[in-house]
Amino acid sequence: QVQLVESGGGSVQGGDSLRLSCVASGRTPSWMTMGWFRQAPGKEREFVLALDWSGGRTYYSDSVKGRFFISRGSATNTVYLQMNSLKPEDTAVYYCAARSTGWPLTREDQFDYWGQGTQVTVSS
Repeated sequence: QVQLVESGGGSVQGGDSLRLSCVASGRTPSWMTMGWFRQAPGKEREFVLALDWSGGRTYYSDSVKGRFFISRGSATNTVYLQMNSLKPEDTAVYYCAARSTGWPLTREDQFDYWGQGTQVTVSS
């Protein structure tokens, strides 16, 4: 079993940056796909980006390409989501997700483990 805990959400102005963290614990396999999803009020959860934990491959949705970046922490089972040039439409609850196999994974039903989510609010 893998546990995921997100942190780093908050309220910012449009154009600001924010970094989210996701810490994986428990029986974490040596190879995982880590993903970030988001869900805005009244909308379905959508894929944001994903990281191949061991190989470093990344996959981004078109809506965040060039503004959001995913990276892995060097010392711990931590994944970071760096969000730059934030827009009001980026307002959502952001979820970290993981699965032990498969690449690329972009659908919600492809991930086995989920965090509780962290709120990001961007005002204009």
